[in-house]
Amino acid sequence: MDLPLANLDRPFDYAVPDELDESARAGARVKVRFAGQLRDGFVLERAETGERTDLTPLHKVVSAEPVLTAEVAELVRAVADHYAGSFADVVRSAVPARHAATEKAPAPVFPEPSLDAGPDGPLAGYPGSEHLLRSLRDGGRARAAWTVLPSPVPVGDWAAGFAEAAAATLAGGRGALLLVPDARHLAQLSAVLTARFGRGSLAVLSADAGPAARYRNFLAVARGGVRLVAGTRAAVFAPVRDLGLVALWDDGNDAWSEPHAPYWHAREVAALRAHLAGCSLLLAAHARTAEVQQLVSRGWLAGLRLAPAEARRRAAAVRTAAADTARDPHASSARLPHDAFTVVRTGLAAGPVLVQVPRSGYLPVLVCADCRTPARCPSCGQGLADAGRTGPQCRWCGPLLKAWRCPECGSPRLRTPVVGVARTAEEFGKAFPGTTVLLASAEKPLVAVGAEPALVLATPGAAPVAAGGYAAAVLLDAELMLGRPDLRAGEEALRRWLAVTALVRPAVEGGTVIAVADPGLREVQALLRLDPVGYAERELADRAVAGFPPAVKLVTVEGAPAAVASALGSLELPDVVQVLGPFDLPGDEPLARVTLRCPLPAGAELVGRLRALLSVRAAKKEPPLRVRVDPQVLG
Repeated sequence: MDLPLANLDRPFDYAVPDELDESARAGARVKVRFAGQLRDGFVLERAETGERTDLTPLHKVVSAEPVLTAEVAELVRAVADHYAGSFADVVRSAVPARHAATEKAPAPVFPEPSLDAGPDGPLAGYPGSEHLLRSLRDGGRARAAWTVLPSPVPVGDWAAGFAEAAAATLAGGRGALLLVPDARHLAQLSAVLTARFGRGSLAVLSADAGPAARYRNFLAVARGGVRLVAGTRAAVFAPVRDLGLVALWDDGNDAWSEPHAPYWHAREVAALRAHLAGCSLLLAAHARTAEVQQLVSRGWLAGLRLAPAEARRRAAAVRTAAADTARDPHASSARLPHDAFTVVRTGLAAGPVLVQVPRSGYLPVLVCADCRTPARCPSCGQGLADAGRTGPQCRWCGPLLKAWRCPECGSPRLRTPVVGVARTAEEFGKAFPGTTVLLASAEKPLVAVGAEPALVLATPGAAPVAAGGYAAAVLLDAELMLGRPDLRAGEEALRRWLAVTALVRPAVEGGTVIAVADPGLREVQALLRLDPVGYAERELADRAVAGFPPAVKLVTVEGAPAAVASALGSLELPDVVQVLGPFDLPGDEPLARVTLRCPLPAGAELVGRLRALLSVRAAKKEPPLRVRVDPQVLG
């Protein structure tokens, strides 16, 4: 039932009256009377009448349509348990709201996908891909992490690779679920799938489509009328019949994190589903997250990638502007050094040039006011954020125990750098008169540009696709992206840089990417070598030493200071659990946070005890707490 209280997070038994016997099937929406009120719910299963004869009868069958399948219900329960949440909170994402007119309308007809043999796709160009494709055709349980070449050449076309994997799955008689982080990638994937399998052969599940269209496609999937499904975050729960493949693009994208309790991540849900359903899993990206690297290192995922030397041969040439300091002594301090200026001028002679600029307000980071060295926590090494009157604070460890001083110059002064794309566009317009300057950001989206020369200034993630690829790209103020007070700052910066590299022509066609950054930085070195896997290996090792996910299980508990203190006092923790806090959080309302972490084998026990605590507190009607398991970002 749709009950918000943790102590009521379980199934309840009701009697089915004779008049509702046919319509009250498993998966149907119903209304029941609970504690004197009518509540919405789903029928999980039907059973024979037991010893009890005093069961309350169902009040009403809202819809006999079985929208919650047994497989999806099992997945919802597993996700809720994994994230210390409730079934009701997760099922809201899994089953879209009912649209009565759509439900009563005639079911749309989805033609069977065309499986005519076509040319080899991008996957065929990666060593080991033949085993993956064979397993998909034979109904196996292949699991792979595909590191896609960051280049606009065919072997770097991830969408065509998804279509190739889906074709092998469909040829084996099973269904395919393809997931992307946002509407922009969904449009790209849908176009490729339509061209490969025919118009109308796939169902698209996305909130952007509107409630009627989304529910219509969801019903088609639940009824088994379509085997090929593409969608965004919530589509990871789509009730695909005889599921054979779950493929997910760019798992490091922030859009995969559910913003509402229990804050699940689609990558983890996809992995859980692949395990429970016994289907194949393909996680693809230009970069590699530490979470995926951990699964690879454990042997649960197989790596699928080109060797770094081969990747450099096929992708754009990547270098830093600081490499020519002997000729240009001011290159390391200038915002646009001479080397980068030359790359832009040369690129404009051959086509459009992309300049990525960190957006204003994107970097709530503190740096030394004198030497610009990022301010980091002396305990865990993460970036410090401004906590207002209380001074700099680590979002993981809390307030500093002593005043901060710059380790490079000894200055105690801090500042927040602000970078704006509009001001940068003005500067480039003056530096390259007569050149068309285009802006692309979340507020001013730009989908694509032509092949004619132009300067395209874009904030991270908003760069449009250029016809034939960009002639060159400049990663302006690249080091500032590393200063975010975030555990994943380096990982995210490398992901953004590789996404830009993927839009630039190969080096054999003159394509160049230049980063205005210190070449000695680990993330910049990974970009220069086009080796995100090596970076992920080092990142995972560093997190294991520092005690951060995914090397350990980490849980945060937030709420009113008195509530957090009371919960911590009543919580019986295993001896291996480390407690950080509680400490106050900056903001207008008084909030406190405590961080709990333990080795991975003890993680299930820790989460289980937290769920039990939340249940007891809900039963006693005590102030609520917010629990987040392995949070992607701490605000």
